[in-house]
Amino acid sequence: MRHTTTLWTILFSLLSPSLFAGDNWAEFRGPQGSGISQAKGLPTKWSETENIVWKTPIHGKGWSSPVVWGNQIWLTTATVDGKKMSAICLDAASGKIVHDLLLFENAEPRFCHPTNSYASPTPVIEEGRIYCHFGSYGTACLDTKSGKTLWTRRDLESDDFRGPGSSPILFEDLLVVNYDGVDLQFVVAFNKKTSDTVWQKKRNIEYGTDNGDRKKAYGTPTIVEFEGHTQLVSPSAVATIAYDPRTGDELWKLRHGGMNAAARPLFGHGLIYIAAGDDDYSLVALRPNGTGDVTDTHIAWKTSKSVPRRGSQLLVGDLYFMVNDTGILTCLDAKTGDIHWQKRRPGQFWSSPIYGDGKIYACDDQGVTLVLSATKEYSELAENKLSAGCNASPAVVDQSLLIRTKTHLYRIGK
Repeated sequence: MRHTTTLWTILFSLLSPSLFAGDNWAEFRGPQGSGISQAKGLPTKWSETENIVWKTPIHGKGWSSPVVWGNQIWLTTATVDGKKMSAICLDAASGKIVHDLLLFENAEPRFCHPTNSYASPTPVIEEGRIYCHFGSYGTACLDTKSGKTLWTRRDLESDDFRGPGSSPILFEDLLVVNYDGVDLQFVVAFNKKTSDTVWQKKRNIEYGTDNGDRKKAYGTPTIVEFEGHTQLVSPSAVATIAYDPRTGDELWKLRHGGMNAAARPLFGHGLIYIAAGDDDYSLVALRPNGTGDVTDTHIAWKTSKSVPRRGSQLLVGDLYFMVNDTGILTCLDAKTGDIHWQKRRPGQFWSSPIYGDGKIYACDDQGVTLVLSATKEYSELAENKLSAGCNASPAVVDQSLLIRTKTHLYRIGK
């Protein structure tokens, strides 16, 4: 019996790092950037007086989502005028603020549209380090235990004009982020340990206009593994480009039109789903095995019906869910693009929905979270109201939801 117990202890110690790594919500849209959580027992109903584990006020204004590693929750915020930019760390169990760190000060911030914030990009976190990004205002790498700043970069210029939005991601030893401003548009990979630029690629896009406002975007790239090849799929205005993440070499390009691309690409069924355009190319399902311009050769299906401009979508099995800015909820067949159901709800939905425990959670800008069954038939489970609205996307920690409103961060669960 002692030998059996010892064997199981050794096996668990070997397996546990990968098991617990799956519980972390480390980047924008969580594991693999998909908005999908494997957690069970997530709450269905709550209010200001029901199923609130804790509620912590967050100073300033920021639409960045919380990220989670172990017992830490991090998010970014900024003053309304953009002159101060900060990172905040909370204890996941108590909601107590562990670190409140001023990272950057700006004497004369550029214009930010009132519907955006100076702290909209979501940080990315890993064991021991968090990377906080504020567009061209700066990127900072912090030690998560001490809160010490390990490195910063403030030398890259790109005028986002209406405020930053693109979130960074990690790949191997690289920190990758899009800079799609009105003046300059490029993608950068930093060495995450030293901050050195490993590669930087100017967008190879014919925008068809001199109007910089039509060139800006807020997209976050996604890493896709397909047929033995690794692709960095990076949406921008007018087009989405796939790069080799290690070198920055361009692999393929899809022309879809439009500006302000914000949704994160999804991958499944051998297709990449890109919501970044206008007209017939608002949502495209693309076969990612081409080279060069794949617009006329590799599209499996496309639609322009009720596609969101701000929020990302969800791919749950064979079902593709989306909530557009004006409250139209849609369920599509992920393989064909056919509509299973469509419903209109009141409210503005700018944050991205998430999925967990068979349920979809969609937050509006008035503080209402709609809870749906992730099924082929429309099934509404609950409508939960908090006192302030949401523009940040939710996250998951253990069996709880993290919802950031315009004033507080909530942990919601039993």
